[in-house]
Amino acid sequence: MQKRAGVLCACVLLMVPLLASCSISEGLYRLAMKTERWLAGLSPGSVQVDDHQVSYLEGGQGQTILFLHGFSAEKDNWNRLARHLTPHYRVVAIDVPGFGESSKLAEVSYGIPSQVSRLDRVVAALGLQTFHLAGNSMGGAIAAEYAARFPDKVLTLALLNTAGVTGCPHRSELSRLLEKGDNPLLVRRPEDFERVLDMVFVKRPWIPGPVKAHAARQAAQGREFDDKVFRDLHLEEFAINDDLPRIRARTLILWGDTDRLTDVSCTEVLKQGLPESVTVVLKDCGHIPMVERPGETAEHFLAFLRNSP
Repeated sequence: MQKRAGVLCACVLLMVPLLASCSISEGLYRLAMKTERWLAGLSPGSVQVDDHQVSYLEGGQGQTILFLHGFSAEKDNWNRLARHLTPHYRVVAIDVPGFGESSKLAEVSYGIPSQVSRLDRVVAALGLQTFHLAGNSMGGAIAAEYAARFPDKVLTLALLNTAGVTGCPHRSELSRLLEKGDNPLLVRRPEDFERVLDMVFVKRPWIPGPVKAHAARQAAQGREFDDKVFRDLHLEEFAINDDLPRIRARTLILWGDTDRLTDVSCTEVLKQGLPESVTVVLKDCGHIPMVERPGETAEHFLAFLRNSP
């Protein structure tokens, strides 16, 4: 009995540093996000939409810009960009249902058409009448279909390295990996998070070690649900190409030229389908320009908004 008790005590003692490390990294992560939100002038809120609690950030004054993040991301992806925008606009960045702090329900679909319908109910709950709409990656696909389905509500549209474009002149590295059954966006172990960072950035923004460790653990813990959402997104075989003729909003197409997830050649498809659009390609930039190059992204975005009727 004493031997068992000794082994148990030893196990507990070994776990204490690990638990303390997890607690510290989570605390530092929350402090980092709180600091970025404060610098951007953003505050958290939430609304109830059907069975989903939808978390969001908002701040600033003026016309509203509604931001939609990409797959396996969250509303805080927009903080560094929002810092440049809140002096001029009201910014609202939501956790797209199924991600971040918003509800994750196993029994509902998170495919693009379902998310667009859900988004319109979020818009109503937030009391938005007309607004500028911007999305990155998966969020860009949701934004494009929303602008096509609800053209009277969208003042301008911004598509940042958007997903859902078919018929691009060149295939992305991600599409080739998926064809082989390898999805690098699903984090099975915290170590896999390094691969994700390499996939989405050319030059990684600085991330403190404990903050990165917490984000990696969160990604690994959410892998099963992320896999469900990814299957929802692809089972419907959705493409935004069919929506382009119905989009009336002036559109900014902004892309990193070294994107490994959505090839930069997709801008050619979008330009043909959106003749009134403006295209900006950032040199030596990856899949998430508002995180990797927030100042430059903001400069182009603000110029686009100023020149839009």
